[in-house]
Order: sequence, then C-alpha cells, then structure tokens
Amino acid sequence: MKTASLAQDAARERHESQLRVVTLGGGTGLSTLLRGFKHYVASAHASSTADAGSLISDLAAVVTVTDDGGSSGRLRKDFNMLPPGDLRNCMVALSEDEHLISQLFRHRFRSGGELEGHSFGNLFVAALSEMTGDFAQAIKLAAEVLATRGHIYPATMANATLAAQMEDGSIVRGETNITASRHRIVELMLEPAEVEPLPETLAAIESADLITIGPGSLFTSVITNLLVKGIPEALGRAKATRVYICNLMTQANESLHLTASQHIERIYEHAGEPIFDYALVNTAPVSAALRERYAAEEAEQIVADTERIEAMGIRCITGDFADEGDVLRHAADRVAATVLRLALKGPPGEKHLLS
Repeated sequence: MKTASLAQDAARERHESQLRVVTLGGGTGLSTLLRGFKHYVASAHASSTADAGSLISDLAAVVTVTDDGGSSGRLRKDFNMLPPGDLRNCMVALSEDEHLISQLFRHRFRSGGELEGHSFGNLFVAALSEMTGDFAQAIKLAAEVLATRGHIYPATMANATLAAQMEDGSIVRGETNITASRHRIVELMLEPAEVEPLPETLAAIESADLITIGPGSLFTSVITNLLVKGIPEALGRAKATRVYICNLMTQANESLHLTASQHIERIYEHAGEPIFDYALVNTAPVSAALRERYAAEEAEQIVADTERIEAMGIRCITGDFADEGDVLRHAADRVAATVLRLALKGPPGEKHLLS
C-alpha cells in the first residue's frame, strides 16, 4: 500500500521524529483531506510496535463555525450554540470506524416533524453541549465516542455572524445569504469583529511541522478562519511548512473565474500577510461529462497559473490531485502523501531532511 510505504520510509528517515500536523478549513474539503491524513496517525488501539511506522504524531483540525443553514443553522437558533455540522463531518472523517457509528452520526431523519432534516450527529453534539454547558467540551467528548485519530477545534467559541461587503457596496449578513448572493464578494467580516481562538489552536499552530489551509469554499470555509483574532499572525510566525491546497473548481457565488493565484491573493488580503510556502494545484484535466455538469452551476476548472504563484514567492506543486465520481473531489491519499513529503523536506530554502 503506497500510503503505508510512505509512512514507514519517512519515519525511518526522521528516526524518532514525527510530524505535528494542523489543518484549517471547513465543509467537504477539510473532511476529505482528513481522511487522507488519518492513515498516517497511530490508532488509539494499536500496539506501540504496530505504530512504529506512523508518520503523524499529532493531528489537529481547526474548523470554521459560521454555518447558519440546514440542521446546523436550526440548532444554532434553537439552542444558541455553535453550528456542529462541519465539526461533525471532521469527526466522522477521523473516526477509527467509519461504518456503523459514523453512519449513525451522518444519518439524517427523513420524517418525524421537527426532527426531519436533522443529523443525528448534530443532535448528539447539541445534547452534550447542553449537558456540559461547554461546546468545546462537547466536541471533545463526541470525538472520544468516535475514537478520532486527531483533535478537532472550533475556529472560535464566539457565536459570530459572517458578513460580506459586495461589489455593489451592500453588506450581506449570514453565510447562507452570502452564498446565495449573485454579487461578487469584496471583503469578508465577522460580527463581532474581535473574536478569540481557542488557546489550543494557537499552541498547535506554534508547534506544528505542517500546516495546510484548504480545500474548501474560498470565503465561507477558508478565509473565515483567518478572520479570527490571532490566527493569521500565528500562521505568519509559524515555523511549519505551510501549504495551500487549492480547490479543483471555481464556485459561481464565491470565486467565479478566479485563477489559482487569485485565490491566494484573496486569502492574503484577509490574512494581512504571506502565510504560504507551497501551493498544491491540480493540473489534471476534468472529464467533459463533469465539466458540463459543473458548467450548469457556473463552475469551471481552476486555471493553474503557476508562474504567477511562483512570482508571489510560493513554490507551486502541480499534478493529478483529483478523483472523479458523481462529483469531483480531491484524491485524499495523493494529496496527503504529497504534502507530507513537503513537510519532510521543510520550508523552501531550508536543508531538506530527505536529501
């Protein structure tokens, strides 16, 4: 198995040293990536001998919490709690057993009056949150039930609303409304603006060997995390290898016609400083059938303008990082293997650990 081989070879190269990995994002993109990283993390139930080849010693996911639609949005309104949906997806992705328990957490009620449309996992987190009076503790306990191979942190504990200034000067509030708007987003904001991250998040970023940002909706999954006080500054100071994982397709309401470098430019505008050493960009062509399907949603394959990315001082890594099915997703195994190799080399300009 290629992933196992990489873990074993890399661990031998680094002797007893293992990687501390932090991922930032939200939505389907982050949970997909975590499924790739999970294979490199030691199982909580494995023996120390079996874990000898595990490459990742600590894995942390920092997850956006501004969703206000669907089951998450209803729970946010009814219980005055943070939206659990993206956090739940990350827990399922990192679960030891993605069969019965994870299927239960993903299950949505198809009937039952007010229960209809709710995810069981979201209700489980809501119950734990009410019992403990602490949303972060509820997430921790739910992760223990799923035996996740990693830590999951909300980007902030503040119940903040996402707001966007649009190209026509209007301000649109709420993630659902922003996503539905037909106007181009100029600037993204949080209300209130000054929200704090968890101390564990800043500590994880400071001690990380590898930090990945993306994939995910440019504004509502990726940039959202960078609006939390202290996170962009921590990323700027980080000694880790910092990798941006670019989306495969544009989104009509968030990134229409934006190239890969323009995605990074929008991120830098909100971060306030350079935060990437590498950018991972898919250059494999998308099939005509999928291009046609996405075109109906005004989405198109992102142009890999590698020279412009390199001119920004970012090393661009290109290749086939896509998996085609009913929809287009990142190939979690190939992406994880590639960025872990980058981490083993260290940031550009440093002596390569594998050289």
